[in-house]
Amino acid sequence: MKAEANLDFTGRRFLVTGGANGIGRATIVRFLSGGASVACLDNNAAALEAIASKAGERLLPIHVDVTDTATLDAAVEKAAETLGGLDGVVNAAGVDLQAGVETMEDAAWERLIAVNLTGPMKVCRAAVAHLRQAGGGTIVNLSSGAGLRPLENRSAYSASKAGLQMFSKALALELSGSDIRVNVVCPGAVDTPLFRSGISGGEEGEKELQSIRARYALARIAEPDEIAAGVAWLSSPESSYVTGVILAIDGGRTFH
Repeated sequence: MKAEANLDFTGRRFLVTGGANGIGRATIVRFLSGGASVACLDNNAAALEAIASKAGERLLPIHVDVTDTATLDAAVEKAAETLGGLDGVVNAAGVDLQAGVETMEDAAWERLIAVNLTGPMKVCRAAVAHLRQAGGGTIVNLSSGAGLRPLENRSAYSASKAGLQMFSKALALELSGSDIRVNVVCPGAVDTPLFRSGISGGEEGEKELQSIRARYALARIAEPDEIAAGVAWLSSPESSYVTGVILAIDGGRTFH
């Protein structure tokens, strides 16, 4: 496992949700390459095993669903105990949903909100005491450009990501006296398993990709490490005077 040029995270202890794939995985690679220890929380057992087999002893894999309060609280405690504390949190776990409001099912809406918005709240709630004990730290929540500029038939997804932004801003105020910084990264289209799962195969899929690329000033889809670079910066002392920020890393789709 390797990443491009890295910041120094020697001795830092991070908890990353959704860390077995996509942006979460790319973030973990950067943290590990910079010398950190990382607890990777994910509900994909096979992907967890795959990243653990390559990462070495400084990675702690924990199989957990962020919507299950009891097991999530236990997972955060295990991470803090095993790593000797926590200095940073990255909430990268998320799900997507394409549905018009007239066909929206209650269960689908509730599941998406539970993962994308309530899940990060639960992780932060469980982790804050450990960050305070460490004398401060960082929280970076992964939102989306869809929370800044909505997409058609993505009302649930857009609402969850916009809600996560305001939650993060309010939390930044709440925790400012504890030297805990809270920031948000809003990616655009990123070539991850989640993104690919929503694209058709064959010629139709290529047309979809062309249409997506056309939304962006840079006319391309991002690689996960390009987003992880921003997450790593917001998790480092290099951004020590930055909190409550919504950072769009979206190739120029939103220009907010």
